[in-house]
Amino acid sequence: MQQRRHILVLVALIHVIGTALLPAQSLESLRTAIDERAKAIESKMLTWRRDFHQNPELGNRETRTSAIVAEHLKKLGLEVKTGIAYTGVVGILKGGKPGPVIALRADMDALPVGEQVNVPFASKVRSTYNGQEVGVMHACGHDAHTAMLMAVAEILSGLKSDVRGTVKFIFQPAEEGAPEGEEGGAELMIKQGVLENPAPEAIFGLHIFAGVESGKITFRPGPTMAAVDYLKIIIKGRQTHGAKPWSGIDPIVVSSQVVMGLQTIESRQLDVTKEPSIITVGTMHGGVRNNIIPDSVEMTGTIRSYDEGMQEQIHSRIKQTSDYIAKASGASADVRIRKQYPATVNDDKLTALMSPTLVRVAGAANVTTAQKQTGAEDFSFYQKKIPGMFFFLGITPKEQVSGAAANHSPQFYVDEPALLVGLKALTNLVFDYAALSKSTSSSGGTK
Repeated sequence: MQQRRHILVLVALIHVIGTALLPAQSLESLRTAIDERAKAIESKMLTWRRDFHQNPELGNRETRTSAIVAEHLKKLGLEVKTGIAYTGVVGILKGGKPGPVIALRADMDALPVGEQVNVPFASKVRSTYNGQEVGVMHACGHDAHTAMLMAVAEILSGLKSDVRGTVKFIFQPAEEGAPEGEEGGAELMIKQGVLENPAPEAIFGLHIFAGVESGKITFRPGPTMAAVDYLKIIIKGRQTHGAKPWSGIDPIVVSSQVVMGLQTIESRQLDVTKEPSIITVGTMHGGVRNNIIPDSVEMTGTIRSYDEGMQEQIHSRIKQTSDYIAKASGASADVRIRKQYPATVNDDKLTALMSPTLVRVAGAANVTTAQKQTGAEDFSFYQKKIPGMFFFLGITPKEQVSGAAANHSPQFYVDEPALLVGLKALTNLVFDYAALSKSTSSSGGTK
């Protein structure tokens, strides 16, 4: 922890020195231009956001959204690639000065949630999700993410001659997960080459967040959001009459013991001072009649962790605990764990380098250190490949913070004026990172 603090202080100092070496007049005029252009495009950004909100699409089905994005980027004169990971869109802007390749990412998919917010552009969309008819809503703010990044692309295109290097705009489908039986999201985009030709040296992303005051930014270096794994345990016993349990093996009792046993992994078997972790059993199914002990019970759950070494320990101990408890009663345990998203880990050096930008844009009083989130984000897949920084933007009016409906709620509400802060933050991150990057002095033109 002490070493991380030293890194943060050192790189923040580099930021101050680096920006101080830039011509003050041109730097100030550029920042003024960004502010003016951001304000000018704000109403257009909100129109896009409301349109996407009223017409949400589920993961891997974002055909209308991606078509609107692609058309916008083409009108700006960007090189545009479509059909990546089904509906993903990538726009490439080559600046007028030599410099690094920087990526910005926004997610486009909505959730199978029926909207309960009373706004004129509320979603009335119905669709099918994994075989069930569902309402569809942008209950996590991806409509706002997409609209903000479209606006960033327009501002940077208008300032193209001042842009150092290349900016890669990644509009990603299926962040919330692909439908059953399909691949999707960041992992599939990476498989299909989104981080190649050209290869970014850094990537930035933001997420709007309920329960944080509008316009405030929060972030943290290092582990920020948890890794998530899918857990299934099948306890196999032997069916018998409920009046004669001794003539069989009761998988319901064994399953109950396993659930309790799993809770001792965090509390008694792992170093709790290193990183937190969670094992949750969310479903338990077994039996069809009150007086029949069933043959088996199936449980499913989720595992959350921040450290890869601890993650592997948890997996091993879940299997061991389940197996030993089951064997003690003559039953057996079939444990299946599937990794879903890695932990979202902000690169220490990149976060320290760029945190002064966020402070300048939002104001020192409006930037705080984020708490670790046990939710997950597939932005983490990009961070496994290149340095990345992921931060949060508050979108709840101050007087509503204490009772705000959370992300993924049917009552999730976005206070739209906050989006201007996100727009300015992403745009300024591009210019500031390029100015501070070693790649800026490259003699080979834009990369």
